[in-house]
Amino acid sequence: MAEIIIALITGVCSVIGVIVTTLSSNRKLQHQLEINQAVVNIKLEGLTEEVRKHNNFTVRVPILEEQVSSLNREIKELKHRIEVLENA
Repeated sequence: MAEIIIALITGVCSVIGVIVTTLSSNRKLQHQLEINQAVVNIKLEGLTEEVRKHNNFTVRVPILEEQVSSLNREIKELKHRIEVLENA
C-alpha cells in the first residue's frame, strides 16, 4: 500500500513539474511571438510606405512622358524655325 501512495505522489509531482514547465515555456514562446509580430508589423508598415511611393511614381511617369514628348515637339519646331531663318 505504501508503494502505491509513493508512486501516486511521485506521479502527481511529475505531472505538476510538466505542467509548470509547459506553462513557463508557453509564456516565453508567447512573448517571443509578440516580439516577432511587432517586428513583422514594423517591416510591413515600411513596405506599405514603399508601395505607396512606387504607386505615386507610376502615376507620375506617364505625365512626365507626355511632358517630354511635348518638349521634343517644341524643340523640333524651334529647330525648323532656326533652319528657315538661316536659309532666308
